[in-house]
Amino acid sequence: MPNRFTFRQLEYMVAVGDAGSIALASQRINVSSPSISAAISQLEDEFGIQLFVRHHAQGLSLTPGGRRIFDEARQILESAGALSDLAGDISQTARGPISIGTIITVAPLLTAAVGRSFQHAFPDANMTLREGNQIELLRMIGRGEIDVALSYDLEIPRDLEFVPLVSLPPYVMLPKGHALTEKDDLTIADLANEPMVLLDMPLSRDYFLSMFQMAGLRPTIGERTADLSFARSLVANGFGFSLINIRVQNTTAPDGKPLVFRPLVGDIRPMVLGLIMKQSGHRSRVVQAFCDHVKEAIKMGELPGVPAESQSPS
Repeated sequence: MPNRFTFRQLEYMVAVGDAGSIALASQRINVSSPSISAAISQLEDEFGIQLFVRHHAQGLSLTPGGRRIFDEARQILESAGALSDLAGDISQTARGPISIGTIITVAPLLTAAVGRSFQHAFPDANMTLREGNQIELLRMIGRGEIDVALSYDLEIPRDLEFVPLVSLPPYVMLPKGHALTEKDDLTIADLANEPMVLLDMPLSRDYFLSMFQMAGLRPTIGERTADLSFARSLVANGFGFSLINIRVQNTTAPDGKPLVFRPLVGDIRPMVLGLIMKQSGHRSRVVQAFCDHVKEAIKMGELPGVPAESQSPS
């Protein structure tokens, strides 16, 4: 008897197994919840076993038999992806699905620009975009939810590969008219007694706070936020300074008030922006094409707020 299930149904099942709920899987793969529910029911009818246990208000979990089917389905989908890669190798074109993650602080600045130029260069690539903080991105890569992340060299696990692209030195963001804007550059000592608007995200916050610790100083934290746009507004309205590694071209806050940026100098480690992927002996053509595309965009100075290759790490 021929199989009466499809790759799409397997894809939906794997998405639910990874997400732990149909609603979250629906958001991640951009497919309606009823379609995913129907696919799972059809698979359960076809296989004659229950794949998931439904927990009231707590999502779903795989049954023991469902876990075995889930593991096999993931391997089948990976093998199918390898066939697509092989076809791309033969035809010398980058095509097929690619999911790209970007750290949330730079996503508004880089994701749209990189995504649009990549789609223009490789129209056969089926691209989806995600954003998150560093820990979320690392988890997405580990679970296979994204293929590659554009992020920083912060706490990269040993089983992941980090490809450095460019060094990003820190800048101080200040409201217009602040006394410190009279200086061409600033040191940590200049900031120690000023109120700080901390970009409070996992790992990133530790990086910014370490600058003060290295100088034997403690910052005066007045406000905390994980939202860069809100941080810009807080700074522009006089709540304090903030630190940032992307030199944004737009020097106004969301409410239209002006901002001033000054380099932070001294013995300070810059962040390194790069590409994070699973370590693998084989990288699909479409993922390799994206990596090469980003490298070329930086070399040509085409990414807003990112210096050209002359300042990239060795």
